[in-house]
Amino acid sequence: MRYGFDIGGTKIEIAAFDDSMHPLFRQRVPTPGEDYSAFLHCLVKLTQEADQQFGGKGKVGIGLPGITDPHTRQQLAANVPCLTGRNLKRDIETLLNRPVAIANDCHCFALSEAHSPQTQDYAVVFGAIIGTGAGGGLVVDKQLFRGKHGLAGEWGHLPVPAQLFRRYALPSFSCNCGLTDCYERYVSGRGLLALSQHFGHPASNLPELMHSYRDSDALAQQIFQRFIAVLASALAGLQMLLDIDAFVLGGGLSNIPEIYPLLPEAMRENLFAICPPAAILAPVFGDSSGVRGAALLNDAERESL
Repeated sequence: MRYGFDIGGTKIEIAAFDDSMHPLFRQRVPTPGEDYSAFLHCLVKLTQEADQQFGGKGKVGIGLPGITDPHTRQQLAANVPCLTGRNLKRDIETLLNRPVAIANDCHCFALSEAHSPQTQDYAVVFGAIIGTGAGGGLVVDKQLFRGKHGLAGEWGHLPVPAQLFRRYALPSFSCNCGLTDCYERYVSGRGLLALSQHFGHPASNLPELMHSYRDSDALAQQIFQRFIAVLASALAGLQMLLDIDAFVLGGGLSNIPEIYPLLPEAMRENLFAICPPAAILAPVFGDSSGVRGAALLNDAERESL
């Protein structure tokens, strides 16, 4: 049995899968985000309940927001404050008396989607999250590639090229990461809304903006064109660097159907003529990819290629 935990700021979800990755058990509980002891107790209790149900010790994988310091193994997780500065891997392995694999939730999404029927023939798959933020994960030959510092896939904090600022009169945005003009500030949900507000569209939220776009509103169409151009630049750059076969989009903006036919053509401007755009795919498992990818961690991860 494989157990996957998807840790969020408000909920903890556990799911149990058999060796064929068929889900057999699923449960959600509130996240005790301010109390580390309560947090650990919650994970232990859920794991023990699954063990009792299936009559043995399952393999445990945990996906959570934030990063793990590669030297101290301590967490930095703004959405789950009690984890910051803690060595979750050491502590939970001691309590459960078994190995536990831990990864960023974006990495879990990528790993899950790289193990789906639609990506079975692709060797290099990139899971690109475009939701509240912009993050991702790289999977090569069905193996998660994290890199030395666990930062592989952090495309959202690469800088937008100067030529796009000139062509589309883009505003300059500072980013919470401390850098300026990161892709995340233009292609995330809040980024698209910030572009809309900068260029003077009256929409107060993304559904209103997309309604205007579909209603042939000229300004909304220009704004969405800018969004597509910036996102296409980011994905084409990743493809040129890593020779990616397929991108699987995740996050709230991945539910916008217009993205999928528009991106490949926009990517062509940034690729060599001999290089067709990588496949742009909608997620198969969607919101379930986090817990599913966590369950795959023990058998499908490596630190470097």
